[in-house]
Amino acid sequence: MEASRPASTDVSQYLGAFRRHWWIALVATGAGLGAGTALSQTMPKVYESSTSVLVQSVDQDTNAQGGRTKGAVNLDTEAQLVGSGAVAVKAATLMRSGLSPIELARSVSVQVPANTTVLVITFKAESPQNAQFGSHAFAEAYLRNREETARAQLDRQIKSLNLKVKQLTGALTGINTKLAAAAAGSSTESNLLSLRNNSQNQLNSLTGRLNELTTTMVGGGSIISDARLPDRPTSPNTMINIGTGGMIGLLIGLCLAYLRERFDRRLVTAADVRDRGRVPVLAALDDRSTPHFDDVVQPYGPGGRVFNRLRNEVLASLREGDQIIVVTGISRGSASTLVAANLAAALARTGSDVILIGAHLPDSVVDAAPLARMLGVSAMPGLSDLLAGRVTLARVLQRTPRIPSLRVITTGGAATAAGLMQSQRLKDTLSALRQHGGYVVIEAPSTSSSADAQSLASLADAAILAVELRRSRNPALIDATEQLQRVGTRLLGAVVMPRLAPMKPGDFVAPAVTLAPEEGHTQRLQFAGSPRQRPAESAMDETAIIERIPGSADGDEK
Repeated sequence: MEASRPASTDVSQYLGAFRRHWWIALVATGAGLGAGTALSQTMPKVYESSTSVLVQSVDQDTNAQGGRTKGAVNLDTEAQLVGSGAVAVKAATLMRSGLSPIELARSVSVQVPANTTVLVITFKAESPQNAQFGSHAFAEAYLRNREETARAQLDRQIKSLNLKVKQLTGALTGINTKLAAAAAGSSTESNLLSLRNNSQNQLNSLTGRLNELTTTMVGGGSIISDARLPDRPTSPNTMINIGTGGMIGLLIGLCLAYLRERFDRRLVTAADVRDRGRVPVLAALDDRSTPHFDDVVQPYGPGGRVFNRLRNEVLASLREGDQIIVVTGISRGSASTLVAANLAAALARTGSDVILIGAHLPDSVVDAAPLARMLGVSAMPGLSDLLAGRVTLARVLQRTPRIPSLRVITTGGAATAAGLMQSQRLKDTLSALRQHGGYVVIEAPSTSSSADAQSLASLADAAILAVELRRSRNPALIDATEQLQRVGTRLLGAVVMPRLAPMKPGDFVAPAVTLAPEEGHTQRLQFAGSPRQRPAESAMDETAIIERIPGSADGDEK
């Protein structure tokens, strides 16, 4: 079972996605802040005013089970009564509002502070005056409704007691009449006297209760803190809206950044090449160390140190007998040219005999002859002319002025090598170069532009991929590795670099070296107008190579 990746790797990937797409989160956050500000400007202003009412107990109050307080008043019930229809009707009458009682009741809310018999009645309105008046009106309507309810209950009790008093009074009158007709000392008289005493006691009790009720003052409560005129709206809360909008925008931005990272197939960092493409990274160039097309990098500069390390890793990875290294890009461009030229120069600086073959045909006239400009050799004739049979190897093999152990075969004519990368003459040339010894670095076209890279890789011992970040895509990287695997070429790894700026016609620099006409097989290099004969030992080495290539005699040159 494959070991799971540590959590720190996943976190670093998320942080890397945020760093690469930070502008999406920034734009989304700004949009959220703007939306919160706009919402605060467009939302209607709402004002609130509160009135505190002290609720007093009346005789008919009973505390239901689970009531808010331990007293006689159930404040939970009273809080519901504030928003009832009866109270809302009275409040609408007091406010003289054109709104219906139901709409007014929706604007009122009641709170009960802990361990108190106080109701805090809050009313919301679109103006400070309406909020103040509405809160007071509902508090007044609630107290009136409570007082009227208590008064009606009290009146019903008084009416009931009056009826009972009337009945007892009539019963006493009948008893007194019967008592007057009864014989003195009889049992009838004794019973009537007892009955009269009981009735009189009941009448006295009812009369006392009736007197108490008729003198009772009904008061359901009082306003202890009247509504005040609010000085600022409670809604919308601009700071909360802006902060909420910013947070929502940030979350949306992070989600969009993650989705862009998830579905973006471009290779943005060296970690993408390593993690998404499963290709080891041999070297990673930045804007400071990326070479240009005017010259190879100096060995002790930032780019030179990178390619020196690349050279060491390549030499350590090559097996015994490996000589030919093909460098190809995964997207159209000149990344493979820069890597191949500077890798060949780094190898040659160790004293090894290195031959650089330019097999990457230029994509445009502007990009023509990049190897010639970088290494100071003649642009033509080159590989395409050799494979077409127009010239011999002695004519195309050129020694670079500043690196004696590096020889170059440029691309040559742009339109003459179609289909020649699979020719037998190329195989024979590489075979002869292999027998001669030394290293051969082939600058191949990209794997996405043609099948030439795969054909050249099949003749090589190892391959290196040149990846241009923010231009190359992950499917192209996977396709390149699969192409190399199908032909059995060992992939050493990838060299990543920032996206290269396209060359302009004004950037063209003429080659520092041109080839002079030669007689026979003797090749001459002309430096700054001063002809100089190539060293004799170099001529012998090249002659030894040429003799191993079929069809490379003088008579084959066209």
